Amino acid sequence: MGGCRPVKIRLASITSRKAAFSGGVGDLVQLYVTRAARYTPCEAALFTSEDAFLATMVKESARVRPIVWLADSRGKLATSEELAADLVRCFDGGVQQLVLAIGPADGWSASALSRADKTISFGRITLPHELAAVVAAEQIYRALTIRAGHPYHSGH
Repeated sequence: MGGCRPVKIRLASITSRKAAFSGGVGDLVQLYVTRAARYTPCEAALFTSEDAFLATMVKESARVRPIVWLADSRGKLATSEELAADLVRCFDGGVQQLVLAIGPADGWSASALSRADKTISFGRITLPHELAAVVAAEQIYRALTIRAGHPYHSGH
Protein backbone atom coordinates (compact mmCIF):
# COMPACT_ATOMS: atom_id res chain seq x y z
CA MET A 1 0.00 0.00 0.00
CA GLY A 2 3.04 2.24 -0.22
CA GLY A 3 3.58 5.33 1.85
CA CYS A 4 0.15 6.80 1.19
CA ARG A 5 -1.77 8.25 4.07
CA PRO A 6 -4.81 6.11 4.89
CA VAL A 7 -8.24 7.27 3.83
CA LYS A 8 -10.88 7.08 6.56
CA ILE A 9 -13.94 5.38 5.07
CA ARG A 10 -17.42 5.79 6.52
CA LEU A 11 -20.36 3.73 5.35
CA ALA A 12 -23.37 5.92 6.10
CA SER A 13 -26.91 4.65 6.01
CA ILE A 14 -30.00 6.84 6.19
CA THR A 15 -32.92 5.08 7.83
CA SER A 16 -35.69 5.95 10.23
CA ARG A 17 -35.55 2.43 11.69
CA LYS A 18 -33.39 2.44 14.80
CA ALA A 19 -32.79 -1.30 14.48
CA ALA A 20 -31.55 -1.11 10.89
CA PHE A 21 -28.15 -2.62 11.72
CA SER A 22 -29.36 -5.16 14.24
CA GLY A 23 -29.34 -8.94 13.97
CA GLY A 24 -27.96 -10.63 10.89
CA VAL A 25 -27.77 -7.46 8.79
CA GLY A 26 -25.82 -5.63 11.48
CA ASP A 27 -23.54 -8.61 11.92
CA LEU A 28 -22.74 -8.68 8.19
CA VAL A 29 -22.17 -4.93 7.94
CA GLN A 30 -19.89 -5.07 10.97
CA LEU A 31 -18.05 -8.13 9.63
CA TYR A 32 -17.05 -6.31 6.43
CA VAL A 33 -16.35 -2.99 8.16
CA THR A 34 -14.06 -4.79 10.63
CA ARG A 35 -12.30 -6.59 7.78
CA ALA A 36 -11.92 -3.31 5.85
CA ALA A 37 -10.45 -1.64 8.94
CA ARG A 38 -7.43 -3.96 8.60
CA TYR A 39 -6.47 -1.86 5.55
CA THR A 40 -7.63 1.65 6.48
CA PRO A 41 -9.79 3.23 9.18
CA CYS A 42 -13.39 2.26 8.47
CA GLU A 43 -16.70 2.68 10.28
CA ALA A 44 -20.45 2.40 9.77
CA ALA A 45 -22.83 5.15 10.85
CA LEU A 46 -26.61 5.46 10.92
CA PHE A 47 -28.47 8.71 10.28
CA THR A 48 -32.19 9.20 10.91
CA SER A 49 -32.71 11.48 7.90
CA GLU A 50 -31.04 12.87 4.81
CA ASP A 51 -30.99 16.28 6.51
CA ALA A 52 -29.08 14.85 9.49
CA PHE A 53 -26.58 13.22 7.12
CA LEU A 54 -26.08 16.40 5.07
CA ALA A 55 -25.68 18.50 8.23
CA THR A 56 -22.91 16.17 9.38
CA MET A 57 -21.20 16.44 5.99
CA VAL A 58 -21.34 20.26 6.18
CA LYS A 59 -19.97 20.22 9.75
CA GLU A 60 -17.12 17.89 8.78
CA SER A 61 -16.36 20.03 5.73
CA ALA A 62 -15.32 22.86 8.05
CA ARG A 63 -12.00 21.03 8.56
CA VAL A 64 -11.46 18.97 5.41
CA ARG A 65 -14.26 18.23 3.00
CA PRO A 66 -14.98 14.50 2.74
CA ILE A 67 -15.41 12.93 -0.67
CA VAL A 68 -19.02 11.75 -0.86
CA TRP A 69 -20.25 8.85 -2.95
CA LEU A 70 -24.00 8.29 -2.91
CA ALA A 71 -25.52 4.93 -3.75
CA ASP A 72 -28.40 5.63 -6.11
CA SER A 73 -30.24 3.49 -8.65
CA ARG A 74 -29.52 6.18 -11.27
CA GLY A 75 -25.81 6.20 -10.44
CA LYS A 76 -22.93 4.79 -12.46
CA LEU A 77 -22.78 1.02 -12.67
CA ALA A 78 -19.26 -0.12 -11.88
CA THR A 79 -17.41 -3.36 -11.50
CA SER A 80 -15.58 -4.15 -8.29
CA GLU A 81 -12.31 -3.45 -10.10
CA GLU A 82 -13.56 -0.01 -11.18
CA LEU A 83 -14.60 0.80 -7.60
CA ALA A 84 -11.16 -0.31 -6.42
CA ALA A 85 -9.51 1.94 -9.03
CA ASP A 86 -11.63 4.89 -7.82
CA LEU A 87 -10.58 4.10 -4.26
CA VAL A 88 -6.91 4.00 -5.29
CA ARG A 89 -7.35 7.47 -6.83
CA CYS A 90 -8.65 8.66 -3.44
CA PHE A 91 -5.60 7.24 -1.67
CA ASP A 92 -3.19 8.61 -4.28
CA GLY A 93 -4.97 11.98 -4.39
CA GLY A 94 -4.55 12.68 -0.70
CA VAL A 95 -8.21 12.28 0.22
CA GLN A 96 -8.57 12.12 4.00
CA GLN A 97 -12.15 10.87 4.26
CA LEU A 98 -14.48 9.03 1.91
CA VAL A 99 -18.15 8.64 2.73
CA LEU A 100 -20.24 6.04 0.89
CA ALA A 101 -23.88 6.61 1.75
CA ILE A 102 -26.99 4.50 1.29
CA GLY A 103 -29.90 6.88 0.86
CA PRO A 104 -33.31 7.22 2.39
CA ALA A 105 -36.13 4.87 1.37
CA ASP A 106 -37.61 7.44 -1.03
CA GLY A 107 -34.25 8.18 -2.67
CA TRP A 108 -31.84 11.08 -2.54
CA SER A 109 -33.10 14.62 -3.03
CA ALA A 110 -31.82 16.70 -5.94
CA SER A 111 -29.93 18.80 -3.39
CA ALA A 112 -28.09 15.77 -1.99
CA LEU A 113 -27.30 14.44 -5.45
CA SER A 114 -25.85 17.82 -6.45
CA ARG A 115 -23.44 17.66 -3.48
CA ALA A 116 -22.17 14.18 -4.33
CA ASP A 117 -18.74 13.69 -5.84
CA LYS A 118 -19.99 10.48 -7.40
CA THR A 119 -23.18 8.45 -7.57
CA ILE A 120 -22.86 4.70 -7.84
CA SER A 121 -25.37 1.97 -8.47
CA PHE A 122 -25.26 -1.62 -7.26
CA GLY A 123 -27.45 -2.65 -10.18
CA ARG A 124 -30.79 -1.94 -11.74
CA ILE A 125 -32.73 -3.95 -9.17
CA THR A 126 -34.17 -2.37 -6.06
CA LEU A 127 -32.49 -3.64 -2.90
CA PRO A 128 -33.92 -3.39 0.59
CA HIS A 129 -32.09 -0.65 2.45
CA GLU A 130 -30.36 -3.02 4.85
CA LEU A 131 -29.21 -5.35 2.08
CA ALA A 132 -27.78 -2.38 0.15
CA ALA A 133 -25.72 -1.52 3.25
CA VAL A 134 -24.35 -5.08 3.39
CA VAL A 135 -23.49 -4.95 -0.34
CA ALA A 136 -21.78 -1.57 0.14
CA ALA A 137 -19.77 -2.82 3.13
CA GLU A 138 -18.65 -5.90 1.22
CA GLN A 139 -17.67 -3.83 -1.82
CA ILE A 140 -15.59 -1.48 0.34
CA TYR A 141 -13.76 -4.51 1.74
CA ARG A 142 -13.40 -6.06 -1.73
CA ALA A 143 -11.99 -2.81 -3.17
CA LEU A 144 -9.43 -2.61 -0.39
CA THR A 145 -8.37 -6.24 -0.94
CA ILE A 146 -8.04 -5.62 -4.69
CA ARG A 147 -5.87 -2.59 -3.91
CA ALA A 148 -3.73 -4.68 -1.55
CA GLY A 149 -3.42 -7.63 -3.96
CA HIS A 150 -5.14 -9.92 -1.45
CA PRO A 151 -6.58 -13.16 -2.93
CA TYR A 152 -10.12 -12.47 -1.57
CA HIS A 153 -11.00 -11.10 -4.99
CA SER A 154 -9.93 -13.50 -7.68
CA GLY A 155 -11.67 -11.94 -10.65
CA HIS A 156 -15.19 -13.22 -10.04
